[in-house]
Amino acid sequence: MEKMENPEQRWHDMGGFPAGQINKAQHDFSIWEKRVDALLSLSTKKKLFTVDGLRRALEDMGADAFEKMTYYERWIAAINQNLIESGIYSIEELGSKMAEVKKRGETYGAAQKGKP
Repeated sequence: MEKMENPEQRWHDMGGFPAGQINKAQHDFSIWEKRVDALLSLSTKKKLFTVDGLRRALEDMGADAFEKMTYYERWIAAINQNLIESGIYSIEELGSKMAEVKKRGETYGAAQKGKP
């Protein structure tokens, strides 16, 4: 049965549409995914933004991000958006820090080689 399109339905509301197979296998989270989860917990505990703010940023990303980004990639983008909007840091400060981190090496192991 095909769902009728509702003009008020946003792109992320997949209810009633075919979604394909769901991988239900358990897996270990990578370290960066655990850090994203921790950052979300700390940010909301410190009231830097709310879960509603996170949801708004996620929903504002659009269908392309939803289709191409992983769950945690969307989360970190939404957290970042909220922290910028809250004035915790600016886009320029983020870009500068990203450039600094990139100079350390492409992998964590490469970055560690340059440390005493």
